[in-house]
Amino acid sequence: MKLQIHSVHFDADKKLLDFIQKKLDKLETFYDSITSGEVYLRLQKDGDSKENKVVEVKLFVPGGSIFTKEQSTSFEAATDLATEALKTQIKKHKEKLVERQQA
Repeated sequence: MKLQIHSVHFDADKKLLDFIQKKLDKLETFYDSITSGEVYLRLQKDGDSKENKVVEVKLFVPGGSIFTKEQSTSFEAATDLATEALKTQIKKHKEKLVERQQA
């Protein structure tokens, strides 16, 4: 899957970018029609909160897009949370497609 990864106001290292690419590539096992995606990595500035790493993922699928925003103590943990949320949304999206085809 073709991903555009944007790190806002900082430079993400290659290891983090590879981790995100690998995690999101696994979503194609659930739905192979994902055309592309965008990932935004941000550092939240809310006082002393340790959960200041934000990952936003938008996947483009035929007929629309799927989006999630997760926050955690590290970008890797936030990516894991985002991947799980996207997995659930992809399954729901596929169910809707099957229902439309049967109707």
